[in-house]
Amino acid sequence: MEIPILWWLAPLSAIISLACAYLFYRQVKRKDAGSVRMQEIAGYVREGSFAYLKQQYKGVTIFFVAIFIIFNLMAWVLKLLDPLIPFAFLTGGFFSGLAGFIGMNTATMASSRTAQGCTKSLNEGLNIAFRAGSVMGLVVVGLALIDISAWFFILHKFNYSLDKTVVIMLSFGMGASTQALFARLGGGIYTKAADVGADLVGKVEAEIPEDDVRNPATIADNVGDNVGDVAGMGADLYESYAGSILATAALGMAAFSQISLDHSWAIRFVTAPMVLAGIGAFLSIFGIFLVKTKENANTKDLMFALNKSVYGSSILIAVAAFFVTKYMLPAEYYFGIFLSSIIGLVAGILIGLTTEYYTSYSFDHTKKIAEQGTYGPATVILEGFSVGLRSTAAPVIIIALAVLGAYSFSGGFKIPEMGLYGIGFGAVGMLATLGVTLAMDSFGPIADNAGGNAQMSKLPKDVRERTDALDSVGNTTAATGKGFAIGSAALTAMALLAAYLEEIRNSLIMTGHNIIELKYALNISEKVEVTKISITQFIDLYKINLMNPRFLTGLFIGAMVTFAFSALTIKAVGRAAGKMVEEVRRQFRDIPGILEGTGIPDYRECVRISTVAAQKEMLRPALVGIITPIIVGLILGVAGVMGTLAGALVAGILLAITMNNSGGAWDNAKKFVETGFNGGSGSSTHKATIVGDTVGDPFKDTAGPCINILIKLMSMVSIVFAGLIVAYSPNIQKLYTGIDDAKIVEVQSQDLPQLLDE
Repeated sequence: MEIPILWWLAPLSAIISLACAYLFYRQVKRKDAGSVRMQEIAGYVREGSFAYLKQQYKGVTIFFVAIFIIFNLMAWVLKLLDPLIPFAFLTGGFFSGLAGFIGMNTATMASSRTAQGCTKSLNEGLNIAFRAGSVMGLVVVGLALIDISAWFFILHKFNYSLDKTVVIMLSFGMGASTQALFARLGGGIYTKAADVGADLVGKVEAEIPEDDVRNPATIADNVGDNVGDVAGMGADLYESYAGSILATAALGMAAFSQISLDHSWAIRFVTAPMVLAGIGAFLSIFGIFLVKTKENANTKDLMFALNKSVYGSSILIAVAAFFVTKYMLPAEYYFGIFLSSIIGLVAGILIGLTTEYYTSYSFDHTKKIAEQGTYGPATVILEGFSVGLRSTAAPVIIIALAVLGAYSFSGGFKIPEMGLYGIGFGAVGMLATLGVTLAMDSFGPIADNAGGNAQMSKLPKDVRERTDALDSVGNTTAATGKGFAIGSAALTAMALLAAYLEEIRNSLIMTGHNIIELKYALNISEKVEVTKISITQFIDLYKINLMNPRFLTGLFIGAMVTFAFSALTIKAVGRAAGKMVEEVRRQFRDIPGILEGTGIPDYRECVRISTVAAQKEMLRPALVGIITPIIVGLILGVAGVMGTLAGALVAGILLAITMNNSGGAWDNAKKFVETGFNGGSGSSTHKATIVGDTVGDPFKDTAGPCINILIKLMSMVSIVFAGLIVAYSPNIQKLYTGIDDAKIVEVQSQDLPQLLDE
């Protein structure tokens, strides 16, 4: 089979995206970096950021080497994996880490330049920060498409079958997911330990402004914005983007196997999501050029300026999706798949809007949290948590309608595999604008660092007002980005659930089970080739239903894991923040003249504390996500794994939305008070909202955003270890059941006459 000509748009768009990212990087670098003092402060932040990444990558490298060895043992000794899978795992992790590194390098360079741009105009500061954020967005889509395209091209040239190709390519998704979890988790612990320490001691106890040069934790706080919200978010969305494309490609192969078409169509089903993603990457570049604003812009004007880029790209991608599906897919199926991609695209925008509605202080929800600050921190926390809980309704309804619509329009109620392919295409459609949506998200921490630089450099008040305006919008875009990441995780994880069953098919073949005997009621049975079993038959085969205690147990375990994982991450932030509070208090007490401005704080010690704490604390939560599906699979089998993944998906999405939006609303309620409302900065209301913001910090920047990575990582681990589960779980299950019922299926009564006739 020849590769379709349109497929070449994927690697071509990847190259163009990387070229534009380099162009934007050079443009930002040529901007004025500001005074000597501004460059000095930016240098501290840059030094701390790279020190942290260097330490993290050392630890992650050791972990990846260990997993690489395990995978080789599974491939060469146990014969449960293709020998190329360990290498696919490494490339996924490497490119994910590289994307985060490049994005953070640009962000740390851009902070002083954004602050300096704000000395000229608000629009100048906006353009510098957004162009710097665009480097992150374009690097992520560029490297992901390069990785995917290279593997597909090489495997095709070496005559690997499409079935084996999609299996191997799915495996590098685990590498990306693992790297993303470590990046997001470690970065989140780092940034919130510094942020909480800086706020509680500096702003509440010492009553000095945010980002004050006298605060020993302020440099660590600014470093954290980069390692958590730039490098971490970049790695997070890299794996969502790659995972959605890879899962949809695998589902394309499954869908093709269930419909009667010439074999030449198979490669089109597999490559269609790659083509759409490639065109989306190219059109995202167009959206980036739409961003500009007027000098006297308010928060809504700035949000409109940024949203223009997303809306413009989305409209063009919607048009492109029609022609991609029409060319790549059969006439009877293309329009339904096109509608599925549009549903995903619209769902992504709507989830972003609902997140903005619940977290921006342009709306009443956040203003009411600020009002509650007049009664103290307890009512701030209660109101904010209530907002987070309420905010789950809209995105969950949007996700549910998107799943149902994509499944229905693509013909899922007739051919389930086509419906799942449509859901996968919805995820690809939602992430097609990633180049520009991630640029908006990365814009936030860059603007935040610019404000800190302006404060510590003692720039004029009007400059700080401009950076604060950008920072306020950046908080909303960051919250929107997290909501977008959660929504994309839901659709991607749904597609990965189906992809897991496809991997079970491959694992059965690898373990010698080419023929499966399906046993029905009344002692009726039939033998079926594994290559021809449908997803519905797999569901019957492994009793994936609520009446199977293995599946039900898995549901509870999956839901529990998301809460246990969140508890571990929040506790990790609490322990690390406690050490930071102690250190800041010690420096205020022991170093003469800090508060008077004559003494020099020891910024490096605070950076060291956050770095060490992040590396130490991130391991246990990560291991929970990696080990759980393996243990559950060995004990409870395929049904248990499916239950675990489904439970984690449902509970995790709700928990992540709650924590993300509560944290974002608390943060912006504090910002709202700082603009002069409800008593303004320094008032008792302000201190109450600072406490709320402190509670929300690990919610929105550590636990919340890590849950969506956890969901996808558990799916990827299940996919890679499917062979191990298929080979060994039946024997383990015999120990507590006494029977081997893994291959028994029950049939509905209406099916019996047909079976009897046969």
